[in-house]
Amino acid sequence: MRWLPILLATASAACGAAHANGPNGPSAATGATAPAPATAPRRFEPADRAAISAVLDAQVGAWNRGDLAAYMEGYAKTDALVFTSGGKVRRGWQTAFDHYQARYGQDRTAMGKLVFQIDTIDPVGADGAVVLGTWILTDSPHDGRGIFSVVLERRPEGWRIVHDHTSVATD
Repeated sequence: MRWLPILLATASAACGAAHANGPNGPSAATGATAPAPATAPRRFEPADRAAISAVLDAQVGAWNRGDLAAYMEGYAKTDALVFTSGGKVRRGWQTAFDHYQARYGQDRTAMGKLVFQIDTIDPVGADGAVVLGTWILTDSPHDGRGIFSVVLERRPEGWRIVHDHTSVATD
């Protein structure tokens, strides 16, 4: 709904210009021209859903190759990144990367095999989405499974995770 005030302001300006210009175009006295038609606000499209899935698929591929740096490309490289797991909140891309390096970076085989199953991708306006899914890690000393929810934001470099909450199943 962030676009609603912009749309209303644009519509109001267009109506005001049409009233000032009269039915036959610009006023001869002012030389004014009618404003260009307003462009439609950006929407969350099926291509966005595919792009978000591609980000998560690329992360799985990178993980399974043992490439932590490529895995981290799915995250926004910002100090505002929030990563929550193991009962701890970590802030910032570098902090999240350092955590992964400490846990898995010494031995690529410790990374094992990762699988994501995406349950839902829900848009949040035109430039955001929440993804809910499950993860399974096998062939690792850290085998486990659980649930994740990630918030992605449309950024100049593409869709990136800005908030990650991952939990481990206890049963």
